[in-house]
Amino acid sequence: MPVDVILGLQWGDEGKGKLVDAIAPKYDVIARFQGGANAGHTLVINGVKYVLHLLPSGIFHPHCKNLIGNGVVLDPVILTNEIKKLLPFDTSLTQRLFISKKSTLILPTHKLLDKVQEESKKDSKIGSTLKGISPAYQDKIARFTLKVGDIFKTGFKNKYDEIKNFHLKFSKLFSSQIEFEQELENEFWESLEFLRSLQFIDSEIWINELLKKGRNILAEGAQGSMLDIDFGSYPFVTSSNTTVGGVCTGLGVPTSAIREVLGVFKAYCTRVGSGPFPTEEHSEIGKMLREKGKEFGATTGRPRRIGWLDIPALKYACMINGVTQLAMMKSDVLNCLNKIKICTHYEIDNSPVWVSTDYDAVNPIYQELEGWFQHDFSNNSIPKQLYDYTNYIQNLIETPIKILSVGPDRDQTIYL
Repeated sequence: MPVDVILGLQWGDEGKGKLVDAIAPKYDVIARFQGGANAGHTLVINGVKYVLHLLPSGIFHPHCKNLIGNGVVLDPVILTNEIKKLLPFDTSLTQRLFISKKSTLILPTHKLLDKVQEESKKDSKIGSTLKGISPAYQDKIARFTLKVGDIFKTGFKNKYDEIKNFHLKFSKLFSSQIEFEQELENEFWESLEFLRSLQFIDSEIWINELLKKGRNILAEGAQGSMLDIDFGSYPFVTSSNTTVGGVCTGLGVPTSAIREVLGVFKAYCTRVGSGPFPTEEHSEIGKMLREKGKEFGATTGRPRRIGWLDIPALKYACMINGVTQLAMMKSDVLNCLNKIKICTHYEIDNSPVWVSTDYDAVNPIYQELEGWFQHDFSNNSIPKQLYDYTNYIQNLIETPIKILSVGPDRDQTIYL
């Protein structure tokens, strides 16, 4: 009864969506287990670009069941719009989409709270996407929230009003200037009418029954390990467990079911929003990589910060996730460089360290390697310099790289 897992090993935006779409033919179920519409998983299929925020990235494969698990916080407006946008391309899409009744519902006032809380931080802003993710998770932990399954219950409106009124009062503690947008509530109620037409299940029972039948399941992570609420660069993190433990709590599967953990990383690093970034590159090289790699947030459109590959952070992410194999994405983006730097270790007080979470104190130490300047990846060929680059990384991390991505399309994927 295997569950394989795809996780990001950096600060998100590693290319997980493309990879899930590429390997989905091997699986019966693709399951999102955490996060919400703050995710932006970009797929390019036959030259057509799709950006998914809540739908699992196996949704375009007719044989795959796609699950939004209980660990996800669900925005009904965004999900409704996302589905309606895709239905002209695939009218049967909703037939293979299943939603956990236990997933948490994002309310319009969660977005209000997100905005006022972020504004109250002034110069210490986290860089929230303002989608209501954090307040929804806060209410979940406080046991003061609505689950998706509640939309079918007779007391739903009364409970909604109770939570809404509390949120409105609470928001005034942070700001008297930011007003609640009534249009958000109108869209919310309209979207619930569409949402009720979808398939809602007790997903933990459903998925374990499939495991007993020997079905292959792929758990799809959102964001990245360095944004994990417990193990990321706190407090500049997301509000969920993006690491492997989130699979069990976000889907209701036992640890014994997990087989492979595929860690996804870019050939360089990016980060959106505030927080430490030891290998950040502020030079023209960083700007060039941002433009060539189209490093702008799929959800927010914000330009991503750019840096060199950080081996200590990568080793840390592999350790806490028990990563069994690696996938390196955007190898083609680096073909604009003659020389490529890798941070092999840190120094703290002039002493070398190979793993540290005290990012404000570290000094990154680099090794320079030959680049694969102007290599043509149109035939998915791998230049010697790229082989050398991957071997160098494998030796440092002691984990095999099994997949290389050399372009945005699902066919631009090389299996080593």
